[in-house]
This record gives sequence, C-alpha cells and structure tokens, in this order.
Amino acid sequence: MISWLKKLGIAFGASFLWLVCFIYFTQGFRSFVWTAVSYLLKDKLMLSPSASQFVTTIAFFPWSIKPVYGILSDCIPIGGKKRIPYLMIATLLSLFPWLILGIHTSSRTSRLPLMILLTVQNLGSAMADVVIDAMIAEAVRFERASFAGDLQSISWMAMAFGGICGSLFGGYTLNNLQIDKIFLLFSILPAIQLLSCSLVEENSVEDKVLSENSSSNGASHSINGKDSHEDNLGSHNNISTKKSAKNTHRRRRGQKSTKQEPVTASESEVPVGQGFIVAKWLDSLKTATFSLLGAFRQPIILRPMAWFFLAHVTVPNLSTIMFYYQTEVLKLEASFLGTTRVIGWLGLMFGTFIYNRYLKKMKLRRILLCAHISLSVLSLLDAILVSRSNLSLGISDKVMVLFGSALSDGINQFKFMPFLILSGQLCPPGIEGTLFALFMSINNLGSTVSSFVGAGLASVLNISSGSFHNLLVGIIIQVLCTFIPVAFLFLIPKEATGISA
Repeated sequence: MISWLKKLGIAFGASFLWLVCFIYFTQGFRSFVWTAVSYLLKDKLMLSPSASQFVTTIAFFPWSIKPVYGILSDCIPIGGKKRIPYLMIATLLSLFPWLILGIHTSSRTSRLPLMILLTVQNLGSAMADVVIDAMIAEAVRFERASFAGDLQSISWMAMAFGGICGSLFGGYTLNNLQIDKIFLLFSILPAIQLLSCSLVEENSVEDKVLSENSSSNGASHSINGKDSHEDNLGSHNNISTKKSAKNTHRRRRGQKSTKQEPVTASESEVPVGQGFIVAKWLDSLKTATFSLLGAFRQPIILRPMAWFFLAHVTVPNLSTIMFYYQTEVLKLEASFLGTTRVIGWLGLMFGTFIYNRYLKKMKLRRILLCAHISLSVLSLLDAILVSRSNLSLGISDKVMVLFGSALSDGINQFKFMPFLILSGQLCPPGIEGTLFALFMSINNLGSTVSSFVGAGLASVLNISSGSFHNLLVGIIIQVLCTFIPVAFLFLIPKEATGISA
C-alpha cells in the first residue's frame, strides 16, 4: 500500500495527490455536517417532513447543473489558468456558508437564509467536484495513462473513508456539541482545502500556446500537444489554437510595421488583443454547448439516459419522511443513525465488489430488472417496520433499520454501476469529460425531482411531524412505482454488458 502511494506520488506529485485525496475525503465527510442540518430543520426550525425535504432538495440542486461549471472552467481561464482559480472559488463558496451558519444565529433560525446558504455551499462542492475530475482527466493523459485506474481507485477510497468517518463522528458530535460548533468544526476542512490549492502549480493557457507556437511543426504539434480543452470540448480546441497562433503572428507583424508606419489608437495592440480574447471565450462557449447538445441528441445516448432519469422521477423519495419517523416514533438516537450510514457505506463498497467480481458479464437490462425488484422488496421491509409487524416476529427496530440500510445502499450500487458503465461507453471521443458531467447531472436531477415528488406525496397524504398514519400508504405507493421503470427497460441497449456496449 505504501509503495503504491509512493509510485502515485512520484507520477503526479505529492501536492496534487494530496489535493485529490483531500477533496474526495471532504466530499464523503459531508455526512458529518448534513446530519446536523437534518436535526436543525426538524428540531430547531420545526419544519414538517415535506417542508424539510423541500429545503434540502433545493439546496442540492447545484449538483444537477455540473456541466455548466465544466464548460466555464474549460472555456474561460482566470488569470490565464483554468483549474486552480475555479477550485479556489469553489472552496471559498464551500467555506463561508458554514462560517456564517456557525457565527450568526439568525442564519440558522430562518428557513430562507438557511436554504440560500446551503445552496451556495453545495454550489461550491459541486464545482470543486467537477474541477478536480477535470484535473484528474488531464493528469492521466499520455505518458501517465497507465495510472488512470489507480488515481480513480484512490479517489473512491478517500471518499468512502471520509463517508465512514463523517457518519461515525456526525451522530456522536451531535449528542455532545451544539450545532453551531459542528458547522464551525466542519469549516476547517474547506479551509485546509483552500491552503492545499495554493500548493499545486498549474501551467497557464498562454504558456501552452507559446510552447506550441515555438515548435517548428506548429500544426502537427497542436494535435499531439493539446491543452486541456480537448478533454471536454472536442476538436474545436484545435481551431481555437490555430486562431490564436494566427492572431499572435498578426500582432507580431503589426509590431514590426509600427517602425515604418503610424498606427491609430483603434488599431493598437491591447484593444485588439482584449477583443480577440473575449471573442475566443464566447466562441469556445458556443462551440462547447452545441457539441454537447448535438452529442446528447443522438438516440444511442438519449434513450438510456432517459431511462435512468425516469427510474428516478417515477419513484417518490421518502427518505426524509422515514428519518422523521425513525427519530420521533422509533426514538432512534443520532449516534445510531450515524452507525446505519456507516453500514450503508460498507454495503455500497460490498455491492461494488460483488458487481465487479460476478456481474460484469451480465446483461445490463437483467441487472437493472433485478435491482428494481430488490428495491421493491426493501420498500416492503419499510412497510413491515411502519406497521410494527417486525415486533410480532421478534425483530427489533434497530436490526430492521441496520439491515435495510446496508441492503439498500448495496442494491442501489447495482443500479448505479450500469449507469457509470453506459456513461463511459456512450461518450464520444473528444467531449468525454463534459458529457459525463451531463450524465451525472441527469442522474442528480432525477434524484432531485424524486425528492420533490416524495415531498408532494407526503403533503397529499397529510404526513407531518407527529402524524404518520398514512405513511404505510405512501410506502405502498412507492413499492408500486418501483415497477414503472421496468416497463421502459427497452430503452437500455439490449446487448450491453459491463464489458461491452
């Protein structure tokens, strides 16, 4: 393990490897602070289950527009750089909301300011996630491509470790610290992340262009020495680079001509250069957007992505309502609920192992069919819990919740792995990064809509804090809805497996 880490450190640099691991660890450790947010909405703001789920759903919406951050960082450099400045902005957006929530009491006692601050925080986290993914994609190109799997593996390991630690400590600290102290304590992580960003060096776009122009074979070099635009934006980068080279050549010729002929103010170099840069940015944004939409409209991409979206939106998410039921009716402590999340993380890791070991060659349609049938059975376990039938069978509430959490996360991973596989297989060359971010956004948007549907269902059934009489009806509706996506499995490529499209 240590020798493996040393090899990665030599290949990518210790500061870069630390930054990747720390950002992913922080993403997983967010469960530490969001446990406190859940109790804040329930106990301090006294929100109903549907209102609480509405607030958190709005707060997580920035994860549904991830391609926007990718396109911006690809097309509009800040200070000549495309990654670190955006990563620092994202980190600041992640840092200040927690500081404000920890210092100002009014921000924690009013729904609207709290929702705005949580949304800004998620904006920063989502942007950091996109930028670090782009940095990883750039880091493993060409001579370091053999380390691509290793870098992804250590990223997932760091996030899983962060999730386990955050879940374990989240419930414990909630029982021993005030919520404002938890917010301030968590803010230490984005503060360290901000410091870590300053330790990583990034070459400016201008340096890359100059190095390309200095080559005697400029045209061929621009193909072999592409800047990081191409990971996400495709072949339009070569066009932009060639335009940049031509523009530089024109400016050089203009400088020589000033020794012989006067140049008017309108023809001076600075305004022309600024105008060209702005035009180049706009052209890059336009080209990236049209390339992305054009690729997504292809039936081979649109049909499976439509299925994964439908698989979310047709099944109402009742997780927040179940959280209220577990804490108010079952009287489960915060420390125990933190333990269930740890079991859930372990279930997710075990599900990944089972899939990679035994299910990769199975048809994706069959995997998704089995996953949805299994999820319907797990929803029935919730129905048994709510009806209190488990007690008559001699099974405690804690055993039911722990067992259900581990199985739920493991089976959901069987559903998520085909999504990742199809996303990787369907991305056309040249725009893999941004199109993959779009796929993830579709998945996140589907989850967001599912949460809205769940909140609406709870409102229609008059499920509220202290009144869970119709929760069993809501769970039965959820079970029936789980079978709706099965009818649309024809949208998934018939012969697709985990190793071939």
